[in-house]
Amino acid sequence: MQVDMPVGLVADLDARWNEPHRRHHDARHRDEMLSALDVLAASGEEFDVRPVVLATWFHDAVYEVFGEDNEGASARLAADLLTADDPDVAEVVRLVELTRTHDPSSDDRNGAVLSDADLWILGADPARYREYVDAVRDEYQAVPDDLFRNGRAQVLRDLLSHDHLYVTATARRLWEADARRNVAAEIVELTSG
Repeated sequence: MQVDMPVGLVADLDARWNEPHRRHHDARHRDEMLSALDVLAASGEEFDVRPVVLATWFHDAVYEVFGEDNEGASARLAADLLTADDPDVAEVVRLVELTRTHDPSSDDRNGAVLSDADLWILGADPARYREYVDAVRDEYQAVPDDLFRNGRAQVLRDLLSHDHLYVTATARRLWEADARRNVAAEIVELTSG
């Protein structure tokens, strides 16, 4: 899914998404999110395409592995790089901030599809999920194994504690069962030593 963007903006954001320290939070992740948005739209999920696509491009535009406010910095970047008269700038900034929690309100259709697209990877086929797991570990290579395993397992347990991993009916139907299987299997792997 694409929208018209100035060439200079695309080049700036593309350079950011291709920074060498990125392993999962890279251009592949962004492009898979855009593909997930296509799936959600084709399945009947309604949302405002332009701000959601722009938020996808901006949501991890600033990414430091140990950054304390990547989402806030990415939202500020969106506010700085989109023109002041852009009718979607406030919505893009709001959506980028929302990726901090992935917890949109029940009537937030833009937030719902963005959140679901961002978490699409959890429901990927096992081989792609394995690549994702390895990429996340690579991003956190400075963290000792024991600390990483414990921390990652807790994050995954927290995810599984929710009634649903996804917000939209389409994402739940298409990805929820596979995501729960993938995440549960990773927890077993992390905790089995």
